[in-house]
Amino acid sequence: MRHVRTLAMIADVAKSGSIRRTAERLNLTPSALTRRIQDFEHELGTEIFERVPHGMRLNAAGELVLRHIRDQMSDLERVRSQLADLSGVRRGHVAVACSQAFADHVLPDEVNAYRAQHPLVSFTVQVRDHSHGIDALIAYEVDLALVLQPPPAPEMHVMMSSEQPLCALMGADHPLAAQPGPVRLRDCFRYPVALPDRSLAIRHHLEAAAVRADLAWSIALESGSLELLRNYVRREHAVSFQIPSGIPADRRGLHARPIDGRDLAPVLIVLGHLRGRRLSIAAAKFADQIARRLHGHDTAGQAWSG
Repeated sequence: MRHVRTLAMIADVAKSGSIRRTAERLNLTPSALTRRIQDFEHELGTEIFERVPHGMRLNAAGELVLRHIRDQMSDLERVRSQLADLSGVRRGHVAVACSQAFADHVLPDEVNAYRAQHPLVSFTVQVRDHSHGIDALIAYEVDLALVLQPPPAPEMHVMMSSEQPLCALMGADHPLAAQPGPVRLRDCFRYPVALPDRSLAIRHHLEAAAVRADLAWSIALESGSLELLRNYVRREHAVSFQIPSGIPADRRGLHARPIDGRDLAPVLIVLGHLRGRRLSIAAAKFADQIARRLHGHDTAGQAWSG
């Protein structure tokens, strides 16, 4: 597997842009790492890095090699997973990018349930909203992306899509909390709003609806943290907006009502992987589990029931 280690070193240098940083991380001397790369370039018959003032940068040949490395590493992980299954023990590693809405309990619950059956499978979860989740797929940083309202991306193969209504989220003592059923946007906007910032897909969804209905809002708070927004509306008679999957099951002091469908279409949820990339058995089985959870819409009926 010596060649695999060399490929991993090259990928690390490409990511860090520095021989020195990669050497420190791998407990090598910079000269030893440089020799490994030069030997690889000699065997390949072409240089793959440009030496620039601030470090190392892949040239056109290097970009092709990096794509090959990522494919090889992905295939190797898939084969390892298959070999483990042959022995009756599922092993492997699954890397997931997810929107914040799934970070509170959806992904923790699903990872816990999967590891209860397969404790030798480990996970990495990156919280990446909207297009950033797609970027992580393209960069081979993750196997799967679970995101809200992703932009069109031919690089992503959609494994599952689902919808959830956007909910108005408020403190349990808020005047709107006393009424049952869906709520109109114009009623929400009579109060100060605590909005997700423009890095989050929910914000763009709300802005488009407000423009269509010619509605104005008074912003009390903007944040890229859904957790902060939830905690804020506990303290002020403000209204925020989240999908049911993003609202904690233990929502003490909070109340949620779905936005009326006349004002706002449901939010699209997409689970996908990089087109053309073959998933390991562990990643494919975890994707199936996530898809069953979201198609079951387990959280949607609970989010505004109390």
